[in-house]
Amino acid sequence: MSEVLVLVDHVDGKVTKPTLELLALARRLGEPSAVLIGEVADAAETLGKYGAEKVYTVSSAETDFTDYLVAPKAEVLAQLVEKTRPAAVLVPSTGETKEIAARLAVKTESGLITDAVDVDGDGTTTQSAFAGNYTVTAKVTKGTPIITVKPNSSAPEEIGATGTAEAFEVTVPDTAKTARITSSEPRTRSARPDLEGAAIVVAGGRGTGGNFEPVENLADSLGAAVGASRAAVDAGWYPHAFQIGQTGKTVSPQLYVAAGISGAIQHRAGMQTSKTIVAVDKDDEAPIFELVDFGVVGDLHSVLPAATEEVRKRKG
Repeated sequence: MSEVLVLVDHVDGKVTKPTLELLALARRLGEPSAVLIGEVADAAETLGKYGAEKVYTVSSAETDFTDYLVAPKAEVLAQLVEKTRPAAVLVPSTGETKEIAARLAVKTESGLITDAVDVDGDGTTTQSAFAGNYTVTAKVTKGTPIITVKPNSSAPEEIGATGTAEAFEVTVPDTAKTARITSSEPRTRSARPDLEGAAIVVAGGRGTGGNFEPVENLADSLGAAVGASRAAVDAGWYPHAFQIGQTGKTVSPQLYVAAGISGAIQHRAGMQTSKTIVAVDKDDEAPIFELVDFGVVGDLHSVLPAATEEVRKRKG
């Protein structure tokens, strides 16, 4: 069977859950090989446990990848594609990695599919298109299929193996190093999960009136991430980094709770592939109710605290 390259996404020295999900999808297509750019403790063991038969540990004598943006990473994948001739390349769908995938497609003259929510064994992908009004199936017909997949599109599958680490030395051309990071400042992190990869998201909108405390309390009781609509962000009630929608982040959690969000099509484009959607809004004619699995017509400032209390009570 041919190899299937999976780009490893890692944060704070840990492999992210979307990477483990990709390994499960990769097994449908061939033999998963993880591509690790950077340092992660026990990476081969972790990745092997979830299906990676081989882990390429990438290094360069002249390039520190943390000093650069996406171009050197795209060069790494391009050289690995040239070496291994894989059946496909799977990449997590984030802002950075989608740009890496696009550059890789250009370098290898290959077809690119972004934001897939499923991948079949023959390489056919499923996407949610036109703000979720259509489900589209597509397949790359030229070159090496390069596919970015949304988080929470599949479940990680433990197979209990240990991946074999293989060093891969890459030479990064100067043309890939023209954009350099000159300084960086770590983002203040909370105990909540990352928004794009979270299994549960609680989001607040205009209906919060600027008070996100009920939203945050419910999120914390569920172990969820917090999101916001564009209206809430534009009003200055919540940071832009937490905006969900067409001009913000795209999420696809197992559970999405929309509180005080009317459900404009721009917001729906960023969350409607969620597996289960719950909405709380005072307006029983809000467009969000057309999309939900469960709807509650009521004031979020009353409904959310009651739900939070019940969740905490049941958790003991």
